Amino acid sequence: MSDVHPARRFANVQRWGAVSQALHWVVVLLIATMAAIGLTMTDLPNNPDKVRLYALHKSIGLTILALAALRLLWRAYAGRPVPLPMPRWQHAMATFSHVGLYVLLFAIPLSGWAMNSAAGFPLSWFGLVKIPALVSRDHAMHELLEDTHELLFWALVVLALVHAFAALYHHVFQRDATLARMLPAGWLHAPDASEDLRHDR
Repeated sequence: MSDVHPARRFANVQRWGAVSQALHWVVVLLIATMAAIGLTMTDLPNNPDKVRLYALHKSIGLTILALAALRLLWRAYAGRPVPLPMPRWQHAMATFSHVGLYVLLFAIPLSGWAMNSAAGFPLSWFGLVKIPALVSRDHAMHELLEDTHELLFWALVVLALVHAFAALYHHVFQRDATLARMLPAGWLHAPDASEDLRHDR
């Protein structure tokens, strides 16, 4: 039996592995779905369809929260690829954006969960699992959390767009593997011919 720490087994890989990629793109898809639902559901007339849409929005939010936690746990286990060569300020910006995205992936669902609790509404995950309240019923807190939830959402939109633009910029102008190594091998040509596509985790 190997006595090598699990995280060190992946310490020299040059691309994100299949699990990391899957978690990344599933969360991206769920966030896009949440945005579409969240920006339309408040203007709907009060009827059963609106209630179901709100319930779907909350369930997807809880799913994103769970997946964000899973991503952190997997990253702690598997580590991350070797950083690509780039100026120090770009490394700093990349670190800042990643930390910010993780913070928002937790803060937005948690604020929505707390807002739902403060409104006194029941909460369940797709009608299968009842979720306990985070806070007691409080109208003033609900109003504050509603504003906070919306502000955090727009912060996520801005940061996610910056993150996406940076990945495209690296691929098109800096011609490195930043974007290619978050996709399955062969989906996108990595401009850096030295990228090692053999390892996966």
